Order: sequence, then C-alpha cells, then structure tokens
Amino acid sequence: MLVYSGVKSEFLQSVEDDTIANEIRETILEKMGRKTPENEFRSWENSLKNMYIIMNDPQIPEDSGVAIEYIIPQTAKRVDFIISGYDCNNNPSVIIIELKQWDKLKAIPGMDALVETFTGNAMRQVVHPSYQAWSYAQLIKDYNSTVQDKQISIRPCAFLHNYSRVDNDPIDSEWYNDYLSDAPAFTKGQNSKLREYIKQSIVKGDNKEILYYVDNGKIRPSKSLQNSIAKMLQGNREFIMIDEQKVVYEDIIKWSELCQKDGHKRTVICKGGPGTGKTVIAVNLLAELTQRNQLVQYVSKNSAPRQVYLKKLKGVVKKSSIDNMFKGSGSFVDAPENMAGTLLVDEAHRLNEKSGMFHNLGENQIKEVIHASLCSVFFIDEEQRVTMDDIGSVDQIKRWAREENSEVYELELVSQFRCNGSNGYLAWLDDVLQIRPTANTDLDGVDFDIRICNSPEEVYNLIVEKNKTTNSARMLAGYCWDWNKAEANNTNYHDIKIGDFEMSWNLANGEPFAVSDTSVNEVGCIHTSQGLEFDYVGVIIGDDIRCEDGTVITDFTKRAKTDQSLKGIKKLSKENPEEAQRRADEIIRNTYRTLLTRGMKGCYVYCTDKELGDYLRERSLL
Repeated sequence: MLVYSGVKSEFLQSVEDDTIANEIRETILEKMGRKTPENEFRSWENSLKNMYIIMNDPQIPEDSGVAIEYIIPQTAKRVDFIISGYDCNNNPSVIIIELKQWDKLKAIPGMDALVETFTGNAMRQVVHPSYQAWSYAQLIKDYNSTVQDKQISIRPCAFLHNYSRVDNDPIDSEWYNDYLSDAPAFTKGQNSKLREYIKQSIVKGDNKEILYYVDNGKIRPSKSLQNSIAKMLQGNREFIMIDEQKVVYEDIIKWSELCQKDGHKRTVICKGGPGTGKTVIAVNLLAELTQRNQLVQYVSKNSAPRQVYLKKLKGVVKKSSIDNMFKGSGSFVDAPENMAGTLLVDEAHRLNEKSGMFHNLGENQIKEVIHASLCSVFFIDEEQRVTMDDIGSVDQIKRWAREENSEVYELELVSQFRCNGSNGYLAWLDDVLQIRPTANTDLDGVDFDIRICNSPEEVYNLIVEKNKTTNSARMLAGYCWDWNKAEANNTNYHDIKIGDFEMSWNLANGEPFAVSDTSVNEVGCIHTSQGLEFDYVGVIIGDDIRCEDGTVITDFTKRAKTDQSLKGIKKLSKENPEEAQRRADEIIRNTYRTLLTRGMKGCYVYCTDKELGDYLRERSLL
C-alpha cells in the first residue's frame, strides 16, 4: 500500500508548502486508522526536507514517481522513500531509500548485519541500514509477480543525512561489505553522490505508472527462489520423510491449499515427541508450498535452527531471501490479517505470550500467528517447554483458533527417528527421570549407544573422537554455570569448571554452534541445541538435579544466575511456593529430557551428583 504517492514536482511543492508531513499523517489515519506519534511526524519533516534537497535537481525528471511510506504487501514493513522511472535503455526502474536520522553508530563484529545505535530512547542493536534497504528490495523482488514479470529493476540504498562519515568509519566495516555493495549508504555531505546514484536509474519519468505496478502486483514467490529452496532440499537425507511423516505432510498440504481456495482460516496442531520428524515436515512443507506460489514462512522462537539454515543456504539463496522465509515468533505483532498463506511454527511449545526484548509487545504470539495466516501449523511437544515464558500448549492454540474463527485439525507423530529410532530409549528416559512411569525400566534391547561416564573428560574424549568423521558430535550441559558475557568470544575463558575439567560455553561469535568446525571444543545449552539434532551428544548433568535414595530431585537454586529460563521463579516461590516448585521441576526435567534426546546415534552422560550417576548407570544395566 502506498501511503503517499505523486510525481517529483508535486512532492517538491508539498515540501515547500510545509504540508508533506500533514498529508502523510492524514492518509495514514484515513487508510489505516492509526494516529501518528509526534516523534514520527517530526522525523518526516526532517528527513523529507533533506530528500527535497536531493530531488531538487533538474536532471531528475519532474514526472518521475515518488512514494513515501510504502507498506510492502503481506508484511508490516514500510519503505521510507521510493523514486520510479525509466533508465537510459527505457527499462522500468525503482530506487528505494531507507532514511535514518542517526548521527553515530557502533559496528558489532561477528554479528551479521547488526550495528548498535541510539534509537527508541536507548542504545539498541539493530540491522545495518544498508541491510535493511537491501532486504526490503529483496522482499519485493522475491514476492511481487508484477515486478518479476515486467522486469522492474529495484535498486536499494540508505541515506543517513545527519551522519558525519570519517575515515575507517564503523558504517563501512568490512563485514558489511556485501550489503554496502548492493545497497550503498550515503551520509551527510554526500548529496551529490546520492543524486548520481538516482540518476543512473531514473532518466525518464513514468508519471507514477511503475509505482502502480509495484503497489498492485500479485504476491507470489519468484521462480528463482522456488528453484533454489527445492534444490537445497533435493537429496538431503535429513529432510526425507518416512511413513506417518509423509501422511501428516500430505494432510497439511491439503488443508493449506484449501485455505488458499476458499479463504477460510484453518489451524493444524501436530503433536510429536523428540525425533518424530516435526522439523523434517516443516522444512519440506516450506519448500513444497513455496513452489506452489504461496507466501510461506518457517517460524521458531529459538534462533538456533534459523541460524543453521542460514549457514546451509549461504551461497545458494540470497541472505535477504532466507530472512524472509525464516522468522522469529515475535515477527507478527503488527502483521495484518492473513498476510501469509501458511505459517509453519516449529517448536510451538516455546512460544511466549509477549514479544520484544522486554516482553512488552503484542498480545499473544499464538494469536498473532493465527491472525497473520490463512493456514497456521503448530508443531508441538508440551514436554519440551523449558522456560518460565514458554506458553505453547494444545489448549492455548485451540483457544486462540476459536477467537480467530479458525477451524482446528489435530495430528500426531508417534514413530521416533532420532536415538536410532528407539522409542524404548525415550520411554526409558521418561521413566528414569521420573517424568512419568513407563514399562521401559531398563535399556534391554535398545539399539542406541548410551553410556554413563565417570568423568566429564571421558565424555569429552568420546565426543571429540566421534566428531572427527562428520562434525556432528557436541557437548551439551544443563544451565548450572554462569555465562560471562564479557568473555563471550574468548575460547580461552572457561565458564564450566568441574575439578580439573574446564570448557567454555559456546561462543557468541555469530557462527552457529550446530555446524561450526570449532564447536566441539565448546559446550552448548538448551537454547543452542533445542530444535536441532546431532549424531552424538555428550551431556553434563549439573547440580540442579540429583538423586536421593532412588528419588530424582530437582533444585532450581542450583541454576546459574545468568540463566533466564527460570526468570521470576524466586518471586513466585515467595507468593506460591508449591506452584513455583511444580513449574521449576517441570522445566528442569524437560530440559534434561531434551538435551538427552539430541543424539541420533548415541548419548554420553556425566552427572555432577555421584548418586544420580550411579542411579542412571544401574538403571541402564538392569
């Protein structure tokens, strides 16, 4: 949707008359029913006066199109400024400009496309302006069929009109080169350079014709994007569906396609324990429905799986395209109704009520996902809720589906393909951790390499050996050791110390723990491993769970102070000690159940509590 559109001469006149900001404000109120905050109004006045200076060049055609606050269809994202026209070869062309009022920023090494700047009355980590402009352009190119069919060129850039650039400026740091090359950032004193950039593509005016094509283009994925994601999946064993997985997959395809035909909302709840193939199905659905011209997105609360997909797709699909396909669960706070054909929510048990860094945005993530899609699919295992904020449950999904008038379908995955396909191992874990009694009191007949080790060194040595062949063996641990943020990128700083054994938590250097070549020398936690799988895992069970006379006991006071999973438990324990104990107990047991089921072929365990180690060893040998 175009909030403001006109031609260059009209834009210049509105700025000269000091009416441009009022025109935008009135249009937003009329079209969107939203009042404009004063700071946003002032930013328009400031930034658009700078764009007036840029556009006031006789070589930029008077009848070139100008759009302000273009809302990208199917999203809540807004492009600040668009100029349209034809290039020297009479090809349709669009320049999109991301306007920033920042006067300084800090580069963030190791964090892809992130910078730190003062915005929203605080210092925050945000995306580099070139990346933002580039990703918006890619979003339009990937999903606007008219842009594709008419071969409309879209060139993005950023304009930081208050930013004084210096030599070796952080905005030009080398790790931003890819984005700067595709979307240059122009700063204070570079007006002539920005004009030249515009004039390279806008030689002849279009009288808003191209803006109309962009604004009214049909939304569908580009052929190149479809082919790329399909090629990525072809022949990859980890994405092959087996037995009931295929049945569930076909059912979801059927309901998703029906939603697109009749316009009725449907919600699918797919229950399944660890290793039953929830993620396999989600990724296959992402590929197939994308090929069927749907706007489909994979959604997860945990960023670790999305980081792995980014790594695997690097060089195959443009990063901005991948970002458009893989979304965090807090991405739909302001999303319009039915913006997506299908949203595939993996690890739905990890959904939160509120979104944002301070958990103060939106109403409910479950509701927002259902609201934002014609077909919403939730892959869930209620026994993998591992923080106080995890609210994902079948009952909650049904409740919000009713509120959104979405028809509910329930599916279940039972067969287990992790842990060497051993349902017996999972049942044994539930029994031995005293989550629920099962008939599997021992590991007799279980074809899975499970060993209870006498030391953390023994676990580490086994993992290092297994990792040599496929780089798919990892050390994991319960969150019982503080994570030192100041040393987050220092592999020589060892957070975890057990006697003479010392290791670091996984580094915060932007490299995904699951696929990094150096991760075997680090220890992952629930947040870097949930939703993923490895050939082998070595698990250190900390002091938050112990054994006394055959009874497994949890103790949330032994969790690390830096652990956010139990944030609020102390306050709750004062107000309602029984409820606090129940919730903490569930979270701790679920955490270790999850860690102990990340291995496809084997799991090696060390317990800091000797009696718990003896108990597990005895139960594994019965």
